Amino acid sequence: MQPNAPSAMNRRRFLTGTSALAFLAACSNSDDTGESAPSPTQTPQSSTATAAPTATPVPPATAAEALAAPGSPGLVDEAFYQQRVDSYLSYATESENPASPSGIGLHLTAAHRDPTYTWDIDAVSVDSLQPVLTKIDEWRDTRDFDFMYLNWVLALGQGGTEMTTIDPAVIDAIHARTLANRYRYDDPLPDDRIDHLWYWSENHRLITLANEHLAGELFPDEVFPITGLSGAEHAARAKPEILEWIDERGRFGFFEWHSNVYMAKNITPLLMLCELSEDTELVRAAAVGLDACLLDMATHYHQGAYVAPHGRTYKKDKTTARDEDTFDVAKLLFDETPGGYESPTSTTATYFCAAQRYRPPQLVIGIARDNSVTVTRERHGIHADASEPITDDPVAPFGYDYDDPANLTFWWSLGALGMWQLAPQGMAQADQYRLWDGDAFGQVKLLRDAKGGDVQAIMEWEQANPMILNLGFLDEANTYAWRSPQVSLASVVDHRKGEMRDQVHIWQATIEPDTRVFTTHPMTEPAESDDWGDDDDPGYWTGEASMPRSAQFEKTAIHIYLPAYDENTDPLLGSVFRYRDYTHAYFPQDHFDEVREVGGWVVGAKGGGYVALWSWRPPTWRDYPPGIPTNGMTQPFDLVADGGPDNVWIVEVGNW
Repeated sequence: MQPNAPSAMNRRRFLTGTSALAFLAACSNSDDTGESAPSPTQTPQSSTATAAPTATPVPPATAAEALAAPGSPGLVDEAFYQQRVDSYLSYATESENPASPSGIGLHLTAAHRDPTYTWDIDAVSVDSLQPVLTKIDEWRDTRDFDFMYLNWVLALGQGGTEMTTIDPAVIDAIHARTLANRYRYDDPLPDDRIDHLWYWSENHRLITLANEHLAGELFPDEVFPITGLSGAEHAARAKPEILEWIDERGRFGFFEWHSNVYMAKNITPLLMLCELSEDTELVRAAAVGLDACLLDMATHYHQGAYVAPHGRTYKKDKTTARDEDTFDVAKLLFDETPGGYESPTSTTATYFCAAQRYRPPQLVIGIARDNSVTVTRERHGIHADASEPITDDPVAPFGYDYDDPANLTFWWSLGALGMWQLAPQGMAQADQYRLWDGDAFGQVKLLRDAKGGDVQAIMEWEQANPMILNLGFLDEANTYAWRSPQVSLASVVDHRKGEMRDQVHIWQATIEPDTRVFTTHPMTEPAESDDWGDDDDPGYWTGEASMPRSAQFEKTAIHIYLPAYDENTDPLLGSVFRYRDYTHAYFPQDHFDEVREVGGWVVGAKGGGYVALWSWRPPTWRDYPPGIPTNGMTQPFDLVADGGPDNVWIVEVGNW
């Protein structure tokens, strides 16, 4: 980015420019020349850093020495960092939650930092953690998240003092489940067990690998009963795939681009590897990946919010930044604005408080807090055409052949479950490893059964209906973001126009955390629920029944809605995936200082910034009857453009 002028920054340039950050955060400690040695994970031809010193660098003796020490030149100012940690701990330790691994980790962290700190450590027991342990025992979905947080309980809960030594029975319970866990979908599956874990999204891939590696490091000589492999063998098989995942982010960007939900689930396993692994190469590589995550957030940080378009997000995260899973860690690292934290058990902020090895580069902090007018452009993901004619040997991009089972996890991490090219291999793997039996494949199984399990029929069905059946495919995404101190505007440009997307957020104008505007083409009517966050996926606020054709230049964007498919072409799909004959906008009048409707425009102003929205189809405000929540808003906030799913919305932001 360049201050006071737009800058052309695609994803490759973006990450190339961060090689200097990786150099600062992932290098070894200074050798006897006073210079720092570059990380072996850097790609020399893409690096913009200065030439490495001619002296032979001294490799770190231990993983604890793999990164530049906190306080080193180029890293965040340590006094500032400690002040931010104190601010979060002061807020979060006001409550105790012995049923939450992150809540336990929070108080253990406070006790490690302050020998005089006291808390009810005796409340932490096998009984208090039983819901988490039962979820793991039943091999339920997202248990990989739980293992990630329990790894910190192991690391922090055997500290040797009264306030840092938890009940040994808890340690034993975690150890037993670490050994008994199934870490891969293609590991042996006992006849009497069902595995419900979703292994395949971008974040789940990394988390399960990181958990497996740490389990192997913890028990190198033990035999893991599911596989018959030793812990050392588990660690050895996980390591290259972790490095591959990090390398993919450098090559292709983030598949779940700018997700204000799942970026947090990239950050947490990378930080865990930085802090808890004893493999120096992994520690360094994880730091490089973590730099990239934080830099992505920093370039789209505005008034406490992660204001980019999002490849995956949900209603609660779209309508206010305070519900974003990334909110507290962004506040911890970047924020100087008033307002408090939102979660006392944030699974990102908590572990940054515990971190001893990793510190963000100061440049990242500076970018987040920069008051210049900037433009950031990025490219993420991989394009593949789900509508191309069926052939016996489809050509896959970048050599990730569709018929190689080793590549299935890669493609499914892009959300490509509805591509005909992957149907033969996906069906074969699901049959072989009994994926159909788990909760995670419930909806996929319904689609399989609709075609009688016939692979050829499924391929033809998917090829004929890619705009619906491929609704989860993240595809290549080119994002554009304009940011000033008063207001920001960001869009994903020309992304899958006219097609259905289940969790996408295509554009957003933002003044403050609660003051934001966006549009959607809904699939359903508003959810009749007492819970504001309850929204079908895809639904009224979450996802898009059809993606608009979007373009943005600086502070103006145009979004043209026109479905590229007829929902009634396929009777089965038409009965399940219907779209509304209107588009609508979220425009929360309560959170603006002033809102005016002038000449077809709705204009909201606050704090020196404004958002102006125009619709080709004249919109009206929807009145919400009792029973449909409004999140405390008393003025209308839902601007509906009736008359058809085709519409043009124009948005302009600026300062006044």
